[in-house]
Amino acid sequence: MMNNQPKISVIVPVYKVEKFLDRCVESIVGQTYKNLEIILVDDGSPDNCPAMCDKWAEKDGRIKVIHKENGGVSSARNAALDIASGDYIGFVDSDDWIEPDMYESLMMRIDETGKDIAVCSYYSIEVSGERHDCRCVADKDTVCKDDYFRFIVLGGDGGYIWNRL
Repeated sequence: MMNNQPKISVIVPVYKVEKFLDRCVESIVGQTYKNLEIILVDDGSPDNCPAMCDKWAEKDGRIKVIHKENGGVSSARNAALDIASGDYIGFVDSDDWIEPDMYESLMMRIDETGKDIAVCSYYSIEVSGERHDCRCVADKDTVCKDDYFRFIVLGGDGGYIWNRL
């Protein structure tokens, strides 16, 4: 069966996060939007993360793993971008998790508006368990790429890359 949905490449840099990694990957694998390429980048993690990444790749054929020397989060993301084959790119930090319908909701916004980028709100959870809701909205959650570039340059964005496509 052919899938007509655009593919989303989800990039996850991994370094010293064995406590959080399973929850993170479970939240991506469990997305209601299924046409995903999930790229886990082991950035030379000295703990069990490399083996955990490989186990996830064995469980789900959508998962690719890159093992590389530690170079930092930007280096890890760039290594994944080099092999990403998706029509859209999403990023998830390996100590985070995402709502089950995040990518479906973002793709719906892109389809409805014809814009290039969709942005969603997020919440942060303190160690104490306290939740803080954060609205991060640009032009009703979508924007064309040229306008978005100006928006960032003018300081209207927190610089996060994990709450958008």
